[in-house]
Parts: sequence; C-alpha cells; structure tokens
Amino acid sequence: MTTKTLKIYTSLKQLNPEQKKEIFESDYGGFFQTPEALHFFNTVGVETFTFAIECDHKITAFVSGIIQKENGIKSHFTRRAIIYGGPILSANVEKPHILTLFKTVINYLKNKVIYIETRNFNDYSNFKEILSSIGFEYHPHLNFHLKCDTEEKIQQKLSKGKLRDIKKSLKEGASFRQAKHQKEIEAYYTILSDLYKEKVKTPLPELYFFITLWSQKLAKFLLVFYKDEVIGGVICPVFKNKVMYEWYACGKDKVHKNIFASTLAIWSGISYACNNNIKRFDFMGAGKPDEDYGVREFKSKFGGDLVEHGRFIYVANPFLYSIGKKAVKVLKGKK
Repeated sequence: MTTKTLKIYTSLKQLNPEQKKEIFESDYGGFFQTPEALHFFNTVGVETFTFAIECDHKITAFVSGIIQKENGIKSHFTRRAIIYGGPILSANVEKPHILTLFKTVINYLKNKVIYIETRNFNDYSNFKEILSSIGFEYHPHLNFHLKCDTEEKIQQKLSKGKLRDIKKSLKEGASFRQAKHQKEIEAYYTILSDLYKEKVKTPLPELYFFITLWSQKLAKFLLVFYKDEVIGGVICPVFKNKVMYEWYACGKDKVHKNIFASTLAIWSGISYACNNNIKRFDFMGAGKPDEDYGVREFKSKFGGDLVEHGRFIYVANPFLYSIGKKAVKVLKGKK
C-alpha cells in the first residue's frame, strides 16, 4: 500500500493539460465526464462538480458530475448528484485513492443533495467492497453494449423482427440523417415531450437544453423523416472513436403504416457508429433486473450484449430520500 501523500483537487481548472489528457486515456473514461460536457451543463444552468486525486504527480482517481433538481419548491425535495459513467480510475489506482476521492465527494455534497449516485457505464465490481465501506450501496442495473463493426455484421445480430421493421421503413420511404435546422430540433422535441408526458412520466429538460447541445456540436442529432416530416430521432454523444451513446430516443410509432420510427431512430445511431469507426454503441440503461421493463425488451432486439454494471448510491438525507422514492412511484402510477 502506498505511503505517498495524496493531493485532492476540487476543480478541473486545477489540473494541468497533461493530467487532463491522461485521465481520458483510461478505459473508464467517457463523454459525460469530459470538460466539454461539463461546460455544456454549466451553459444550460446545471451545477457541476469535479474531484480528483493526485499521487506522484499522476491523477489516479477522478469523478465529475451534475446536481439535478426540479424547478420551484420541488427543488428542495429532488436534489441529487449524478456521476454519469462512474469514476475514472487509472491502472495505478489504490484503495486509499478511491476512499479519499469518495470521502471528498461525500464531504462536499452531503449538505447540497439528498443522495449521490454513480451511473456506471463500465464494470466496477472490483470496487464494491471499498465503496460499501463508506456508505455507497450497490444497486443492480442493466444495460446493453453493442460492439460495432459493419452494418452487415450488425444486421446478422438483429432480431428478425427488428431487421424486417428497418427494411420495411426504408422501403416505404422513411429516412434518417443529422439535423440541419433548429426547426427540426423543435419538431423532434415535440415528439420527445409527448413521450415523456404519456409514458416516461419523469421530468424532461426544456427545449433550450437540446438547442444548446446541438449548437455546441457535442452530439449527433440523428432524426427520422417521412415525407419531409420529422417523426423521430435520437441524440448520440460520441467519445473519441470508443463509444457512441443513445440519449433521448423517440419516435411516432403506429402513425404511418409500415414505418417504425423508434426502431429507425436507434438504427440511425448504430449505423453512424459502424460507418464512422466507433467501436461501441452504448444503450444508456435497460432498467433493474428484478423489474419488468418494456424498453429493455425493445433494446434487446438490436443484438447488444446485456451487461450489469449497476449503480452506487450514497444517501445523504434518508428521510427526504424515502419521500422522493414514494413520489416517483406515485408519478409513474406504481404501487
């Protein structure tokens, strides 16, 4: 075990350019932890945070994330810190580094949020015991990762039904491409907003969030068209050539005969990854393994590998956390 002094950083600005570069060479790195992503969130009024541990002039452990809350009086009951992707850990990370990092996270955030949650995009199973020792409880959560090669090889992995739906949609005249105009983003947002009101039933960012993300060119806005009308789409942030993410997918399904807008939206992202040498398509979550989840069934048909990387949750305010969980169940119509 190391006896070297650890240095704690609480801002990305405190790191030198070489340290920043090395952080994102790690296999644990991803889009949502990057300075560009944090800048975007700050631009749209979302508070961000960054913490890093330095040992022997090298950053060995790093987290960044956002503080989410609803507007108005609800903000007091909905404050949570989300660490998208999980921590970034170097090959030389040691237990004291991880403990120091997350103790720092807790100390800085415990009076600002109800809970802290890491939404893991990679395997952190080797670190469960370490995080558990300081109060982070592990919650199983599923996802799909699709290794991207060529469209032809991916089509062999698709379910017969999904492949048929894609071919039918294209044959009937549907198409997909990147958004070119703000009005196309607005049309996509209308469909997405309806989906969240009718089915998802959780808060959705305002239109400004999506317009800003598009204007900063931080993600691919892939839209589905039929007869010059936007009928669906997906936002796909990209991290180097390593991974492309499925974020905020939607589609006007069962409106046009033989047009499967939601399926084509997902396929547009997979197709982009295959044709631009991006190694993996990340479906950004598939629910809890012990709960039925229609979206998981839908995503399973695209040929990805089911993974269980879970989430770590630290509850800073158990009373408000309990109220929040009950409120979400009521909102979604669950008992």
